[in-house]
Amino acid sequence: MEEAWFAELDEDPASATRAIRSGRAQKPRDWPALAVESGFAPDKSGYYESLHEATVAAAREAVSEREQADDQQLVHAVRAMDDLTEVKNELAERAAEWAGSQFSESREGLDYVLEVAAREPDGPVEAEVVAFAESVRDLEQRRQALRSFVETLAPAVAPNLSNLAEPFLAARLIALAGGLETLAKKPSGTVQVLGAEDALFAHLEGHAPSPKHGIIFTHEYVRGTRPEKRGSAARALAGKLSIAARIDHYRGELHPELKADLEERIATIRAGGAEQ
Repeated sequence: MEEAWFAELDEDPASATRAIRSGRAQKPRDWPALAVESGFAPDKSGYYESLHEATVAAAREAVSEREQADDQQLVHAVRAMDDLTEVKNELAERAAEWAGSQFSESREGLDYVLEVAAREPDGPVEAEVVAFAESVRDLEQRRQALRSFVETLAPAVAPNLSNLAEPFLAARLIALAGGLETLAKKPSGTVQVLGAEDALFAHLEGHAPSPKHGIIFTHEYVRGTRPEKRGSAARALAGKLSIAARIDHYRGELHPELKADLEERIATIRAGGAEQ
């Protein structure tokens, strides 16, 4: 009986949730019958009703904890930043077009919209144009603030991944995977092509060659390597990133030797050495 989740529950409703989440039994038992025998439930139907309430509460608590985890905050922040980027670009295009109808010059791009936002308007129409440009400027400032937040949080969440990939790329890999644990469980070949899903699907349908890299192309070790060597560089980088993600998830300790090993491997690849 002492192994039963319903044994020795106190008056705190959360005690049943804690028992469900942390309880363990050495072997299966006829828990409904034991619950009735002990007086916990009036009958088997009452037992299953109580079990349902406790398990639903435990699931909700686990989901809430997961959502509050630091790696999930990185995921939310990166995705929010991407949303801001998309909206900002669309509104900047509209703002530049509108400004071009009011001012003597006619240019495109965010820089022009920021110039318009700094103008002193002359008349009600220009005031609306400038106010609209100011809205775009505010979105850009919020996007930059989110990026700073991501770059600050990422090294705390994933020190090894951030050390190898730089904080923002580390955060983007975590976001693409859906979380640090998910990333840690992915093989290096999958890490290598994260962010290249469209190209991968096209390859699987026979419409394109297999992609050699995804978002990790932005890393200097891949982008800065000669095209004929980039596949090898991407494989080497993805292998180390996979190891880094596992260490970050399961241990969380910084291992500087990972970066030293990667630097040596990339130097060998760029020098024309054989791939290992």
